Amino acid sequence: MSELGLNTISFAGRAASSSQFKALYSEGMALVEETAGYLDGNGRAASKVLPRMASVLYAAESMRLTTRLMQMASWLLLQRAVNNGEMSRDQVLSEKNKVRLDGFNVDRAAPGWNDLPESFRDLVERSLRLQNRIALLDREIYRPNEVQKLPDNQNSVKAQLNLLQTAFGLN
Repeated sequence: MSELGLNTISFAGRAASSSQFKALYSEGMALVEETAGYLDGNGRAASKVLPRMASVLYAAESMRLTTRLMQMASWLLLQRAVNNGEMSRDQVLSEKNKVRLDGFNVDRAAPGWNDLPESFRDLVERSLRLQNRIALLDREIYRPNEVQKLPDNQNSVKAQLNLLQTAFGLN
């Protein structure tokens, strides 16, 4: 009798080197550019007229948003480098330890959240969704045997569906 898993196909591994990854990469880099443009333009103007509490929250959330996007961009660039043969998997693993794909959540119940510009909140929400997709792909590629603690609002079936959606570009 053969052991289970010997002929397992790694959807995550395939997704990381496929056209779906290229789409994820493009989406991530486009979101970085869009956010930078917003924060330097319309966002700067909008932040100047916010109520005090919302203004403080805007400053904090824009820093979190920028950090979140830079971490995701770093991961995407590392994955692209390994896909293109520019770095070995071991080199990427070493560099990847510097990248954080968690811990940048948002408190939507914070005072002033609803006073923030809708376009800013949209960028935050989109960055969080992208962060979750990238973090899930990262776990599946680099830590496939690790027992994963899922967020309270996510079950294992949903996690697998998210992985399949990411792998096949259905998000």
